[in-house]
Parts: sequence; C-alpha cells; structure tokens
Amino acid sequence: MKKNVGRTDKIIRLVIAVALIALFFTGKISGSLGIVGLVVAGVFALTAIVGTCPIYSILGARTCPVKQE
Repeated sequence: MKKNVGRTDKIIRLVIAVALIALFFTGKISGSLGIVGLVVAGVFALTAIVGTCPIYSILGARTCPVKQE
C-alpha cells in the first residue's frame, strides 16, 4: 500500500489516540462511548504507524509529500 499520511498528520493522530486512551483509563469516558473511543484510538494509532489511511485512499487524498522521480 502506498503511504498517504504525512508526518504532521501522524503526530496529530497519535496525540488524539493517546488522549482518548488516557480519558478512558482515567474514567472520564466510560461505557459504550469509552469502547468507541478506544476503537477510534486504535484505528488512529494503526494508521499513524502504518502510514496509510483507507479513507484517504478512497477519497484520493494524501498529506505526505509526493516523491519526485
């Protein structure tokens, strides 16, 4: 898969993931909303680590610089 998530986007995704996880484990969000938050955090962390976002692929968007060959 081609990379379509840039450096700044990765940092933002990881910060949001860490914040959602912290909110869950401190008890600020719980129940169904907490579970949804953990799932979203997992997806954000995974896409940040892998560097590919399926939604960006569908929309044809990319936040990483285009390599000149």
